[in-house]
Amino acid sequence: MSKIKNKNAKPLYAKIIRYMWLVFILGLAGFVLFVVSVNANFLGLFGEMPEFESLENPDSELASELYSADGILLGKYFRENRTPVTYNELSPNLINALISTEDVRFEDHSGIDPRALARVFVKSIILMQKNAGGGSTLSQQTAKNLFKTRTGDSQGLLSKIPVLRMIIIKTKEWIVATKLESAYTKDEILTMYLNTSDFGSNSFGVKTASKTFFNKDTRDLNVQESATLVGLLKAPSYYSPVYNTENSTRRRNTVLAQMKNGDFISQAQFDSIASIPMELEYQVESHNEGLATYFREAVKADLIKWTKENLQPDGSNYDLFGDGLKIFTTIDSRLQKYAEEAVQEHMSELQKKFEAEMGDRDPWIDSRHRVIPEFIENAVKRTEAYRNLKSRYGDNKDSIDFQLNVKKKMKVFSYEGNIDTLMSTMDSMRYYKKFLQTGFVSMDPHSGHIKAWVGGTNHSHFKYDHVKQGKRQPGSTFKPFVYAAAIENGYGPCYTVIDQPVEINIPNQPTWRPQNADGKFTHERMTIRSAMSQSVNSITAYMMKKLSPAVVVETAHRIGITSELEAVPALALGTVDVSIMEMVGAFSTFVNKGEHITPIYIDRIEDKNGNVLHQFIPRKRTAMSEEHAYIMVYMLRGGTEEEGGTSQGLPWSIRDQGNEIGGKTGTTQNASDGWYMGITKDLVSGVWVGGDDRAIHFRSWINGQGSRTARPIWSKYMSKVYEDTSLGITKGPFAKPERPISIEIDCSKYDLETEEYQEFDYDATSTDF
Repeated sequence: MSKIKNKNAKPLYAKIIRYMWLVFILGLAGFVLFVVSVNANFLGLFGEMPEFESLENPDSELASELYSADGILLGKYFRENRTPVTYNELSPNLINALISTEDVRFEDHSGIDPRALARVFVKSIILMQKNAGGGSTLSQQTAKNLFKTRTGDSQGLLSKIPVLRMIIIKTKEWIVATKLESAYTKDEILTMYLNTSDFGSNSFGVKTASKTFFNKDTRDLNVQESATLVGLLKAPSYYSPVYNTENSTRRRNTVLAQMKNGDFISQAQFDSIASIPMELEYQVESHNEGLATYFREAVKADLIKWTKENLQPDGSNYDLFGDGLKIFTTIDSRLQKYAEEAVQEHMSELQKKFEAEMGDRDPWIDSRHRVIPEFIENAVKRTEAYRNLKSRYGDNKDSIDFQLNVKKKMKVFSYEGNIDTLMSTMDSMRYYKKFLQTGFVSMDPHSGHIKAWVGGTNHSHFKYDHVKQGKRQPGSTFKPFVYAAAIENGYGPCYTVIDQPVEINIPNQPTWRPQNADGKFTHERMTIRSAMSQSVNSITAYMMKKLSPAVVVETAHRIGITSELEAVPALALGTVDVSIMEMVGAFSTFVNKGEHITPIYIDRIEDKNGNVLHQFIPRKRTAMSEEHAYIMVYMLRGGTEEEGGTSQGLPWSIRDQGNEIGGKTGTTQNASDGWYMGITKDLVSGVWVGGDDRAIHFRSWINGQGSRTARPIWSKYMSKVYEDTSLGITKGPFAKPERPISIEIDCSKYDLETEEYQEFDYDATSTDF
């Protein structure tokens, strides 16, 4: 009986074996067919797979970087803040932490780890464990990062089925991982993974993350820092060392334990490091932080325009926010630092003086020093907040006013640091309008390169750039263009004029009778050099009358002023709006021997591989003769050399050692605008100080004049520049023309009584002629 059963059991057992083989073969064939179908996106059911070319040249968004002329990174432009590193730039601690935690058999598999997959299958399917761990290799995770296997065109018709969707995704990642393994070395794949991973806090890629959390290069990361960054890969928000310190510390120690298990650190090291509290030097990159904040934002518009006007080899436009361009500017980081320090130091003190003079009175006043009614109410209507409320409530003034006066938490600016407070929109407008503003530009007059650019006092709170966006009346800093026209028309610097009232008749308008700043006329004869140095309005008006406004307009435009100028007598006193940039460019013409160079601030643009895409060349043209330009330099030197010159207040520390300095102050009639233009042999710099609105100014003209509001910034800046010998900017005389000056220009040899020169000998070694 038992023998019969054994005979029957053997054929049944054989059938089962054959059936299992059949199922296995069919399953294997089905799996292969499934993989082939996924790879080919059969009938569009599975979604697109990356082409082989994209595997050879994987594309990920890279931040474009803005560099100073001396090689310092000023800032970035990005959608995803990512800057790539090479394998050699990675700390061994980081590599060890990553491999021991994310893929311990990384060096042994070819993109898929069967042992890891089997472990996940057994634990999650058979044993039903929730925390079975992941089976993805670093190669698979790199595929997911690079080619977005879970979104967009990679999704096909079958991707809408929940379980099948994940099977398709994993299959794609397996396929891409094996292709990556065949195209790249292990080191390259590991580097690509770290370059493409999201670490949170707006840091994409390990280089940015290292800088954001620890202010370090990746090569300098120690064990605990490496473990912290690797821990972030699991869940950047949940394990954030900034916002979830306990979670981050726990995850860091898990990574450390994995490193210990992999013999990358000892038990003693683990015990020591695991007890260390989280230590960060956290700072998220922002255009409001660091050097040249106004410049970085202003130049962005030029770069966007360039990307729209220039094509890549494939015919597409460049992308400033994703192509990893490298933009090299003319800014010198050291000069920029000194300019920002000078602005901060002076403006904080000037603001105190302004507030002391203002007291409890509002600073928005008319020509008769009366507070302008509804000034803030009208100003708020020009804000984005008001426009949004207007769009929401229409003509319902009560609702708009109510919302404008609702108090809310905010941080407001002060020179001692941000203040946490409760303010309404109206309160905030009233608070911020009381701050004085400034703009500063410094330029190499021989190359046209802008070396420092400060558009305001604090970019976080005052976005308006007074260098790029601002134009204001230059006051007496415009006078040199009048005298330049005079020099070109045969008047020497020692030509004398009497300080007395001047009248100019204007058709169909009142007669123009300018007053001097102090309202007095000396009725004394003085040279035009002395008159310009003391900023005597009557003599400038006299020269305007002799020359005509049209001649002055033509001269100013030729020398470098680009703004539209109205040919009226009052132009002599700077009544037309101009920018600091064009003023600096025009004054540089004098120092650059009569050759005007259009100021530039971008030197070149390179692609991510270092290929030069565009080299910017300054535009040059002869604007005046070398002799006339040098005479104008001599005229401007009068500010420091003539008795009563408005630059006499400059400290001796920057005027010693035979240093020649030219300068011109400027102040508008109601002291809304204070200016200073300063020239040396190496730098031409301009400063403007005033309120955001022309109605905001010192009540006292004396306190609001350019020699007190603007000149100190230039003085502080140049003091810092001269102290830094590494810059190569030295004190000394201006370069002389190759040929002797054809006229006598040394006014110290001119006798005002006899109106004759004393004996004159030309000395080629002298600083004067």
